Amino acid sequence: MKGTINNGNTQPAPTTNAVIKPGDDWKKNLKLPPKDMRMKTSDVTATKGNEFEDYCLKRELLMGIFEMGWEKPSPIQEESIPIALSGRDILARAKNGTGKSGAYLIPLLERIDLKKDCIQALVIVPTRELALQVSQICIQVSKHMGGVKVMATTGGTNLRDDIMRLDETVHVVIATPGRILDLIKKGVAKVNQVQMIVLDEADKLLSQDFVVMMEEILGFLPKQRQILLYSATFPLSVQKFMNSHLQKPYEINLMEELTLKGVTQYYAYVTERQKVHCLNTLFSRLQINQSIIFCNSSQRVELLAKKISQLGYSCFYIHAKMRQEHRNRVFHDFRNGLCRNLVCTDLFTRGIDIQAVNVVINFDFPKLGETYLHRIGRSGRFGHLGLAINLITYDDRFNLKGIEEQLGTEIKPIPGIIDKSLYVAEYHSESGEECLLHKLGLIPHLK
Repeated sequence: MKGTINNGNTQPAPTTNAVIKPGDDWKKNLKLPPKDMRMKTSDVTATKGNEFEDYCLKRELLMGIFEMGWEKPSPIQEESIPIALSGRDILARAKNGTGKSGAYLIPLLERIDLKKDCIQALVIVPTRELALQVSQICIQVSKHMGGVKVMATTGGTNLRDDIMRLDETVHVVIATPGRILDLIKKGVAKVNQVQMIVLDEADKLLSQDFVVMMEEILGFLPKQRQILLYSATFPLSVQKFMNSHLQKPYEINLMEELTLKGVTQYYAYVTERQKVHCLNTLFSRLQINQSIIFCNSSQRVELLAKKISQLGYSCFYIHAKMRQEHRNRVFHDFRNGLCRNLVCTDLFTRGIDIQAVNVVINFDFPKLGETYLHRIGRSGRFGHLGLAINLITYDDRFNLKGIEEQLGTEIKPIPGIIDKSLYVAEYHSESGEECLLHKLGLIPHLK
């Protein structure tokens, strides 16, 4: 798969913003996705009652928003969109899976000037998979905007393809730090007119792995630029970066509690030798739409995936040592429901949004609370229900207690029978009555 993506939309650019009048029937022709009738938690429903139309967005952008199935702004979008549209720097702290991508992509796209054939916005993310995911969202949301050109560029792909793509018009670049810095230094990616830079998963981007590169990237940008930082956690490194580079940032904190309200957390005490047997028992008893199983090393990922396949369950695996084409294929196929279970390393903890995932299993318990938070955030996306199960050995017991205290959350002992209502979605009709389609088997589950 190539490392560049564009939406291929060559329609003439609109010269003015369309004025939305009360009597307009422009919504009637939208190709809306099926309505998501699952119950949602207050992580995404506790809003102020705003509508996307309230922000005076271009009609073409609104069309893309609604065709994504985004009916109303989530809390992080309500807080972020009007401030970002004003041009002010933002430091936003919100839970995983609550609409952060839309919170920055909507104002970013609204501010793109199609009369300028230059890079106007940079979105920096820590992983290749997240770059591809965000670029696809950006392309879909902007598809009616008459020629917004979006490019994803990441390590592990053909550099020559990226250089050729940058010879053409590109308005938005979504990239991993190393690749975009390389393109900037080569003089290929001209960022002297960038007006907005977004750091998604900012805590990771400002860790020791990336912070030097991020400082270099910012050094090439204009002095007058808008910086938007989004993350679920903000360690000291983010505070230092904010003090150095952000100008009177608007701070958003929607983190009264760190874990998603819809995710129920359990632990099971096991020996190392009992883990596979315990996993087999969970597979046989749980109603899994899709599951993600985390291990602490690439070698253990491959060994466990082989074991799961031998037990007769469909299983993919992914880790950072795989070739990029293979990683892209696994990510694409799992996202599209071709397999029920995915075994992976922490490569898959950052921002990846697969809403069919309702179960996360920590086959190996993480050492850090931050890692735990991002892992379990792969379920319960956008206000839906999820289940996180942790296999705890004797050596993990102090980590378990420490992470509970650090995150202010309770991880309970696993019961003999887990109530399905905790992690299997209930569907409701438009009138609010419970829909029995899922109970009757008319809403399909993955095989």
